[in-house]
Amino acid sequence: MTMPVSYFPTDDPAARLLPARPEPIMIRPAETALIVVDMQNAYASPGGYIDLAGFDISGAPRAIEKIGEAAAAARAAGMPVIFFQNGWDADYVEAGGPGSPNWHKSNALKTMRQRPELYGKLLAKGGWDYELVADLPPQPGDIVVAKPRYSAFFNTNLDSLLRARGIRALVFTPDGRSMVGYLVARPDVAGKAHREAECVQVAAECFHDGEGYDAGGYIVAVNDCGPP
Repeated sequence: MTMPVSYFPTDDPAARLLPARPEPIMIRPAETALIVVDMQNAYASPGGYIDLAGFDISGAPRAIEKIGEAAAAARAAGMPVIFFQNGWDADYVEAGGPGSPNWHKSNALKTMRQRPELYGKLLAKGGWDYELVADLPPQPGDIVVAKPRYSAFFNTNLDSLLRARGIRALVFTPDGRSMVGYLVARPDVAGKAHREAECVQVAAECFHDGEGYDAGGYIVAVNDCGPP
């Protein structure tokens, strides 16, 4: 058996083994947070931005169900659950203008330029599109981090929140559509890994029928998608 990656003695009774790839990894639940990535109406609900832009969201219902199970298991294990919520102010000042790469790369902004009647409706704080899906409501003690870019470390207090709680490992869930999960999770995995934390991406197959993807950290194997 491949020796697991661990930043503490592997015989720690509080530790849990995740049979991940490329090698297994040890975590302590009290030092690990579950990250729920952008499970908003925009990305996972009919009539949301992704749906209006013509992308397939058929995997969203299963993803919502499985993420709910993962969040419940994490809470029961004493792990903080952190929701990322992507979007901007109602006037889109936070989105940046033509001088910002985000203005050119964001599909939401491009969709609104192509369909002006949607301006103010997509990923705008205070609107339905921006809200977290109704079937995944944060519970008391959960944390919601609002972010204006794909990476939740950009212009947010996420790093200080994690450091204050002694979090050394992050487990990321993908959202209902593989492309969104990939784009969102990868910069966050890289960002936290560069801050000396272990990062685990739950394989997309655990949540829907899409293929897995390498988020730059460890990936939990498909046949190990149960609670931690």
